Amino acid sequence: MKHYKFVFFSLAVILCTVFILSSVKDQQKIEFYLEKNTSLIGVGIPREQGFEGQGIKIGIIDTGIDYDHQDLLGFGPSDKVVGGYNFVDNDNKPIDTTGHGTEVAGIIAADGSLKGVAPKAKLFSYKVSSTGESVSSDLIVKAIHRAIEDKVNVINISLGVNKTNDEIDQAVNEAVKNGIVVVVAAGNNGPDDGTIGSPGKDLNAITVGATYNNITQSIVSTLEIGKTQYQVLPMFGTNPLSKPITGKIVFGGYGRTRDLVNVDAKDFILLEERGSDIKGEKVYFSEKERNAAHSGAQALIVYNNEPGIFFGELFQPNSISSNPTIPVISMSKSDGLALKKSLQNDTIAKLDVFSHPDFIAPFSSRGPVSPFYIKPDLVAPGVFVNSTHIGGKYNLTSGTSIAAPHVTGAVALLLQKDPNLKPDEVASLLSTTADPVTDAYGNDEPVDITGSGRLNLTRAFSANLIIIPHSLVFNLSLEKPYQTRSLHLQTIQGTLPNVQTKFVSDQNDLKLESSLYDNSLNIKISRQKNTTGNFDGMLSINDGTTTYHAPVMVHVTKGTINTSENNGTLTFSLDYPDSWSYAKISVIKKDSYQIQSTSLVPQQTSSLTVYEPSEYWIEAQITTPHGIDNAYDTILIEKPAPRKGIEFLETFGVPIKEIIIISGVIIAAVIVVLVTRRN
Repeated sequence: MKHYKFVFFSLAVILCTVFILSSVKDQQKIEFYLEKNTSLIGVGIPREQGFEGQGIKIGIIDTGIDYDHQDLLGFGPSDKVVGGYNFVDNDNKPIDTTGHGTEVAGIIAADGSLKGVAPKAKLFSYKVSSTGESVSSDLIVKAIHRAIEDKVNVINISLGVNKTNDEIDQAVNEAVKNGIVVVVAAGNNGPDDGTIGSPGKDLNAITVGATYNNITQSIVSTLEIGKTQYQVLPMFGTNPLSKPITGKIVFGGYGRTRDLVNVDAKDFILLEERGSDIKGEKVYFSEKERNAAHSGAQALIVYNNEPGIFFGELFQPNSISSNPTIPVISMSKSDGLALKKSLQNDTIAKLDVFSHPDFIAPFSSRGPVSPFYIKPDLVAPGVFVNSTHIGGKYNLTSGTSIAAPHVTGAVALLLQKDPNLKPDEVASLLSTTADPVTDAYGNDEPVDITGSGRLNLTRAFSANLIIIPHSLVFNLSLEKPYQTRSLHLQTIQGTLPNVQTKFVSDQNDLKLESSLYDNSLNIKISRQKNTTGNFDGMLSINDGTTTYHAPVMVHVTKGTINTSENNGTLTFSLDYPDSWSYAKISVIKKDSYQIQSTSLVPQQTSSLTVYEPSEYWIEAQITTPHGIDNAYDTILIEKPAPRKGIEFLETFGVPIKEIIIISGVIIAAVIVVLVTRRN
């Protein structure tokens, strides 16, 4: 993923500052950062038991690997990087000249001054980009197929595209069918929703978002006024507070010396606007902080002068500035203007700045990617992570590109412990044992942002229960108040114990009931109110020794799509409480994303035939006087319709549609030639 291109330009400035500070070759400092990183995800216990990735082969699809680096030394059958291919230059030298792939490789398997998550694993380097910025989807597909040929155990893809790419997703699915675990970065296009592209959107990949890291730079801030909690960010240079600051907020204009002449700010919290009201004048954040501190203010809030929130830093460019002495936080323009308007009522605020290693990185891409499954699967450290860099150097870096290799290394250790684990079983163990993540105020983050939570390898290593699938989606409606889905439970050792379930959600109009029958845990979700919308929560399953977590998404729609099946023929009808004129019905095959479509009008039914056993997802796009509405359904087909004629040829992979189109073109061309000759 393009982890150098952040949504907020100012964050890049912050990170560059940190990069410069970390460029000193202090081996103790390097080791310290790595220990912070790996200890946060629970690598210690596996290492104590002797698991370091021995015998596991990992394919890294990226910008190559600097296999001359002292911590990743050697290219050949007996070296760290045992194979690979350079798809950019079409040769057998997949050397990294940019650094992105080397950073990814170091987190996974560095074995020197730095120790990766799985330092004894062997690597395959598949170079598909020279820059990490421009990536050909065709080369990613070729690299995945080459990794299948090389029989790797795990593939790490920290590059991708910001949209759906069927060829990449199909290649990922092919790798998974061959028993390869595929780990991919979610992308760096947050904080907007629906920003995960291929291969991160692929159901069968393990998609990883990014959290902060367990170091002092990983700080967050909160601002509370009464019961209102604001989204605020600490500026770089602000230190954690020993206790929260409480005080009256007063307005300080743009924070210049002349703006504060007649402002009594002593022991108060100043609110100021970013920038200046004079064209061309620059008022740096460091200047605003210095003036606020001199006026006796306890803290400073700077709101944006354009829409959205922003990152700031308290070190003035090309200047030797003193260290900040009071905390400075930023907020959005809309929140700042609303807060400014309320100051006439003697507004008292509570401000805090503290370390929060599991805080979700703002750039981390979010779901949803589909109404039928949840992405990302989990999150891992992806901010302020130290790793190997080209030229024998080390680099402090950030991005979901950097979060994904933590999970890849964890996969290697799990596969070393139990080589018989299947890809979906590995995904389940890592996801269901993750630690749930909260925001700065302690509220549970939505599952479209965090999946199951932050990677915890210690809990995954000790887990005995495999839960398939590792997340659930329920489709309810005003006419369908409940639905039951099943989780398949299996143990790694011993018999299946009795399990206890609990459902936690911010929505009090959802009720969960569970029952265990043989190896199936049946989960029934019911709505208690006539409220439509999308609701999420976390299902906890306790087997007596470990608590597992499975994210849950519940769609409650106004309309109901009714699906019946007879010998592979699906028949659809629609219940909708208001007027509607047309509905497009899409039927999506779960394991290949193949889509068939039909249409539906009021008072009628419509049908489609399916020819392969699978779970099918059904989506209705309903045209109403007020716009497009949606309804969803799922159906499992065990005995599809038998193929005949053209359908029979499709079982052998004959591209019927393409043949018909080409044949039509040829026939038309022949007719044109014949008519021309006659004339």
